Amino acid sequence: MTTKINLNSDMGESYGAWSMGDDDTLLTVITSANIACGFHGGDAVVMNHTVRKAKAEGVSIGAHPSFNDLWGFGRREIHMSAAEIENIMAYQIGALQGIAAAAGAVVTHVKPHGALNNMACRDKSMSDALARAVKAVDRNLIMLAPTGSLLLQASEEIALPTASEVFADRTYDDDGNLTRRGDPKAMVHDPEQAVANVLHMIRHQELVSTSGKVIPAAVHSVCVHGDGPTAVAVARAVRAGIEAESIAVVPLPEVLSA
Repeated sequence: MTTKINLNSDMGESYGAWSMGDDDTLLTVITSANIACGFHGGDAVVMNHTVRKAKAEGVSIGAHPSFNDLWGFGRREIHMSAAEIENIMAYQIGALQGIAAAAGAVVTHVKPHGALNNMACRDKSMSDALARAVKAVDRNLIMLAPTGSLLLQASEEIALPTASEVFADRTYDDDGNLTRRGDPKAMVHDPEQAVANVLHMIRHQELVSTSGKVIPAAVHSVCVHGDGPTAVAVARAVRAGIEAESIAVVPLPEVLSA
């Protein structure tokens, strides 16, 4: 029986004069923050603010590295060698670790962003490179990866701490991967539908694809994307729905320690 669940969100994706999402409000709802590290969004000032706010709210802090793609918000596929992938991962994780240390905080997990994450979930060489990079930086960092993915498997194979993630505001294909964003069915904006989806995943430890296929799924953490207009409403509804089941919503390290 599940007694503890993590609720995470991708954030800190504003950049300079450009603002994205209501991070400060979202940080009062979620329990783990995946903070952009400057390659698809975020900068030193935004990272510092987000880290300090997360620390103040008791929210665990994770790095959210991506391809170097500010123009495309990290959602365009870029083909790189394994060594290049390992280098950009280490660079970004290290940047957030430095910001966190200056704020008296600690980075506890890593969750790749956008195309980097999606490609690694389907490509073994990429998933291996990402897992190696995280372990090389700090073998105690938790890899937060989509349930059933090659990225999750690659991290488990090299004994990284892992957490299996599902999405409150996304749908799934028959292969268990996220429906591509170009598909009109890819996003879930209705809070009630998001709650229903999440509770089904937690109760039954399974996903249901857009075609109705049932796929086994471990659930340690639930993600609500921070960049959408309904992010706060969905996050509040999902948290309330989970807590109504007498399940505690806690920071990511606490889920794994349980």
